[in-house]
Amino acid sequence: MSSQSTLADDDLFGEAAAEMREEVEAHLEDAEAALPDPDDVWDADADNVLGVLNALKSTLDVGDAAEHLRQAKKTFIVGQRAEAFDDPESLEARLESVEALLGSIEEAGDLVGDLTGTIPQLRSQLQDAADAADDDSPTDADAAEADAES
Repeated sequence: MSSQSTLADDDLFGEAAAEMREEVEAHLEDAEAALPDPDDVWDADADNVLGVLNALKSTLDVGDAAEHLRQAKKTFIVGQRAEAFDDPESLEARLESVEALLGSIEEAGDLVGDLTGTIPQLRSQLQDAADAADDDSPTDADAAEADAES
């Protein structure tokens, strides 16, 4: 192989490496852009707790963010194995950060999902207990009769 051919190959490899880094960064930016808005996670506009939980569960759906992260990781792995990146540690740290954040969001979504199923059951149980207590409590007539007997 001539030195001119080797130089051209090195140039092509350098271009490919730059394109791979740009692709990883673009997918990471898309993943970060698809994350829930912090205000949407915090603010709630609902009439009751179940409405708040349902809204929060919808907000915590990471949808496209997970797919963009997946694409970024695939490209990163290929580039890393080809030793195409000058500074793979910075990309890897960013990938890990976004992945950890997505994991936290998904975990919170699971917890909210659990509460969404539990809260209506709890309310029903509390209502049944309150109804039973009302049935067992003396009425005004029973109280007047008890006072008359004393």
